[in-house]
Amino acid sequence: MNDKALPTFRFDEGVCIAQAEPPPAPPVTLDSPALAVMTDLTQVRAATVHPDTPLALAEQAMIRRGVRLLFVVERMPCVDGIVGAVDLHGERPMQVLHRRGGAYADLRVADVMTRLPEVDVVDFASLADATVARVVATLRRFGRPHLLVAEHATAAAPPRIRGLFSATQVERQLGRPLHTIAIASTFAEIEQALS
Repeated sequence: MNDKALPTFRFDEGVCIAQAEPPPAPPVTLDSPALAVMTDLTQVRAATVHPDTPLALAEQAMIRRGVRLLFVVERMPCVDGIVGAVDLHGERPMQVLHRRGGAYADLRVADVMTRLPEVDVVDFASLADATVARVVATLRRFGRPHLLVAEHATAAAPPRIRGLFSATQVERQLGRPLHTIAIASTFAEIEQALS
């Protein structure tokens, strides 16, 4: 073993730090594989929030993480639902306040979140041959800014949320807007829209 110290030197003024330069991702088109635009939760940590979190703090968490959707989690790793940026300032807070009174500051994530059983989910296995065009068609069909991707239960593991598609992310990668239209798709949403 050579225990001789490494040679050192001193910098002159004005030396810069190396900047990370990730390799450029291949361009995404509507014919690209769907997985090219999926946020894979085995690679990226999910952004979560507790159901008792005030809406203002949930919004701060979104801004801090650079996301527009949080998974609502009371006990990790089980997901109770999702809350999107539109849920924080859209009709839901106003409807809750109209029903029960109070102030916006009193509202919690649990008051405006979408419970997991109300969320349409895509099977991860169905993405093997899927294209970005099919993801876009599905986002348009449901008129939502996000689409969850799940893996079914196996003998070794329970079902789990594997990833998600974000209309904003797809638009960014395609380099053009998707023009999705928000639509009510559950009886509760239709009832809320009519009241």
